[in-house]
Amino acid sequence: MRSVGIVAEYNPFHNGHYFHLNQSKEVSESEVAIVAMSGNFLQRGEPAIVSKWTRTKMALLAGADIIVEIPYAFAVQKAEIFAFGSVYLLDALKCSSICFGSESGSIDPFFHTVELLKEQEEKYNQKIRFYIKQGVSYPKALALAYAELEKNKDSVDLSRPNNILGYHYISAADKLNSNMQFFTVKRNTAEHDDETIHDDQIASATSIRKLIKEEGNLNRIRPYVPESTFTEMDGYYHTYGHFHDWEDYWPYLQYRLATMGEAELNQMYDIEEGLPYRLQKAAQTAESFQSFMEMAKTKRYTWTRLQRICVHALTNTSRADIHSAGEAPGYIRLLGMSAKGREYLNKVKKDLSLPLVSTISSFPQDMLALDRKAALVYSQALKEPARKDLLSLEYAQPPIMAD
Repeated sequence: MRSVGIVAEYNPFHNGHYFHLNQSKEVSESEVAIVAMSGNFLQRGEPAIVSKWTRTKMALLAGADIIVEIPYAFAVQKAEIFAFGSVYLLDALKCSSICFGSESGSIDPFFHTVELLKEQEEKYNQKIRFYIKQGVSYPKALALAYAELEKNKDSVDLSRPNNILGYHYISAADKLNSNMQFFTVKRNTAEHDDETIHDDQIASATSIRKLIKEEGNLNRIRPYVPESTFTEMDGYYHTYGHFHDWEDYWPYLQYRLATMGEAELNQMYDIEEGLPYRLQKAAQTAESFQSFMEMAKTKRYTWTRLQRICVHALTNTSRADIHSAGEAPGYIRLLGMSAKGREYLNKVKKDLSLPLVSTISSFPQDMLALDRKAALVYSQALKEPARKDLLSLEYAQPPIMAD
């Protein structure tokens, strides 16, 4: 059975995702779509609007066949590490190919760019270090260094978010000596982080979340999501009474920053010298997460990096924790599958290089410990008994089955 891998967050699953899912199967000539999906906290350091279980249901109802969770240690990370962890999982699941969205829809420039940066790696890294010393952020340093390299017309534009991830997917597969094929589908209409809606059917996940927050109800998003997504979102709200947002976690973050000592703060993952004082000072005077971020952000520290650091503060994730988790995922956490997905797993299960985890209660592993903490923190946005009910799914929920 040919299988295509997809890396996603589905925050929430929308019409653009539905298009990509179907196109991925078509262009790769695959029977099975396997999705590596972020858990409750996302790559940009944000809580997902609804839980990973509800987002799994959305994907299965829209035609995905297997959903596995990207471990926290790889999900809340810069693009390079996020991509490596995702590709490692899809390769371990014996995917025949990977298909991602891009701005151009042409795959060859990505391979040209991977080769280009391998050939000019030393020069590229020198320029990155130079710009970081100038006080610019890591993503900006990458962009400036890349702009100075000798390129040809076949190189990809790495200033675009989807192109950056696509490049890192192929680079990760190259490092793993993977035999997976790669395909790309041109994004239609909405940019990855576009807050404005320009189409009557396609909108970015960012703009959909913004609509929900501004309108206070789901009716406005109906044209931009499959009906199954609308139903699942509506069901989540009626069950838990809330959609998750960073402001929900602000009191906990403020408390954490106020009570952490200097030594503890300096051990937080991804934090650098001088930043702990800045974060604590901002936390003392800020009245909301939004105002805190506006105070803390600098030219060197991007909004997304600061958000990731804040998630790590909430989950008490240190450098040692991430180091203990290892350089690659050590397990495959199965969140859900269709009948076809079940058939596929039965065929490849004996050849898997990683253990397949259906429930975490009997699997004591460092990376799963981080996932447990993330689930505990994520549930704090809800009132009792909804908080307890959601948290219990982390331990009791078996993989969701779809016909």
